Amino acid sequence: MFQRTLHLYQDAYRGLSPSIWLLAGVMLINRCGTMVLPYLTLYLTQHLHYSVADAGIVMAVFGVGAFIGTFLGGQLVDRIGFHYIQLFSLVFSGAFLILLQFVTHFYALCGSVFVFTLFGESFRPANQAAIAHYSLPENRTRAFSLNRLAINLGWAIGGGLGGWVAGIDYSLLFWTDGLTCLFAGLFLWLVLRSPEPQVTDDFQSAMRLPDNPESPLSPYRDTHFVLFTVLATLYFVVFMQLFSIVPLYLKEAVHFSESQIGALISMNGVIIVCVEMALVYTIERKQWSKIWLITSGVVLAAISYGLLTLPAGWVTALVFTVGITFSEMLVMPFFQAFTVERSRPATRGQYLALYAMAGALAQTLAPVLGSQFVAHLGFQLHWLIIAVISLVTALGFWRLGPRLNTTTDSGVNSLSHT
Repeated sequence: MFQRTLHLYQDAYRGLSPSIWLLAGVMLINRCGTMVLPYLTLYLTQHLHYSVADAGIVMAVFGVGAFIGTFLGGQLVDRIGFHYIQLFSLVFSGAFLILLQFVTHFYALCGSVFVFTLFGESFRPANQAAIAHYSLPENRTRAFSLNRLAINLGWAIGGGLGGWVAGIDYSLLFWTDGLTCLFAGLFLWLVLRSPEPQVTDDFQSAMRLPDNPESPLSPYRDTHFVLFTVLATLYFVVFMQLFSIVPLYLKEAVHFSESQIGALISMNGVIIVCVEMALVYTIERKQWSKIWLITSGVVLAAISYGLLTLPAGWVTALVFTVGITFSEMLVMPFFQAFTVERSRPATRGQYLALYAMAGALAQTLAPVLGSQFVAHLGFQLHWLIIAVISLVTALGFWRLGPRLNTTTDSGVNSLSHT
């Protein structure tokens, strides 16, 4: 049994290019210092003494900047390439985060957060385009999973340390986050060069031919993909309660300390680090239907948030964290892989940007809806509404699945039924 498990993990990590591992290293360095976002709501309410509603507005501005920034990033990726977009975003984010701690006036804070995310979030489509470039069709989902592993290992480290750091001084969150962004940018500049432009006939042909021959030239004309991103947005709104309203709930309703909240955030990352790559590899080998996996993951999110309506305590918080983490692992890697499969090489940045915009829009909607629901209805009814949204989203994916009949070159099943 042990040998079989060991071989499974070895096979899960085998076959990925060195560039994919280096990109994962960049992401790991960056996310190890990610401390501002998961504690921003607490920083605004506990340190700057803004109301929950005002904190929701700031988080919404964060999402608006991210939405526009990912759109611009996708456009720039298709024009100047992903390498320099990643580099600029990391350096800018690092410098700006260090300065952001000195902004305390509400309107100045909103403007600063908008500028920060406008340029900082251009990293997302650029990074995903880089992963698509350096991976092969047969291991692309695992390449995205490795990148997510790096993100979540960083979350496990940064989230746990962030609670401890916040307990000392909230300003240290900005210094740590900013310096690690700068270091990640330096590491990217040292270990990965911009890919050399290719002008061969084969390359020009590849730019004309899509991975998916039925894919339109623009993602905005791809009706089924637009519907896919709408449903993805709803799932992200549900999932991102984990980083906006759940910490507030644990602080105010369950009376957890910042370090205890950080431990739960770390638990989310640790589970993903230990399980996701092997899980994705097993799923790829079994060729299970992606629509079934995604739908199951969204239903699991509904169950997880439903648990929060039960009496508050450590057991409920732990079971919720495990449930929402497995939901994430069943949904997000296949979201990313499908987006790449659906696109043409020449418009991949735009497809990835539209997908990333779904997440950015959710960053806007999640704190606004969550804070308003909590302020007017209370935590318990809020969790019930979130669970209902999850079930509606799962139904939408199930109905849309048969129309999303894209397949990969590797033969892995698409979102359609098997």
